Amino acid sequence: MSTCFFDLKLMVQPEHIDILGHVNNVVYVAWMQDVATAHIEALGLGLKEYIELKHAMVAVEHQVQYRKAAMLDDEVILRTWFYDINALYSFRQYAFYRAKDSALLFTGSTKWACIEIATGRPKRMSPTFIQAYQPIDSTLNPFDFSK
Repeated sequence: MSTCFFDLKLMVQPEHIDILGHVNNVVYVAWMQDVATAHIEALGLGLKEYIELKHAMVAVEHQVQYRKAAMLDDEVILRTWFYDINALYSFRQYAFYRAKDSALLFTGSTKWACIEIATGRPKRMSPTFIQAYQPIDSTLNPFDFSK
């Protein structure tokens, strides 16, 4: 049961930096995918299980907000959590922050749709998915970076 947020730490590498000297905007979107994948793997419902169950979650909509720049060698915490779910969709949020000063760098959300892998058509989520993709506990504040 996913009732809390999930954190993934990384160090900003030279390949993340653009001509302006900070992390490129498309890198943040890639990080959304990276932390979501790491989160589902930690829940025991990763890509291997998707294949076995014959259905998967695919991104259908992203919303992003760039707040502050990340720079080379910054340690960045990628935080994600589920905030809603229904029979066809799960809704995930993200907050990426710099470890040294807890500066909020980026926020975003993704609407994920359940599909049948063989056809690519929408499919109702199995109980396995619904159980794993539960929204964050309402008593938790995912923007409290001291935890």
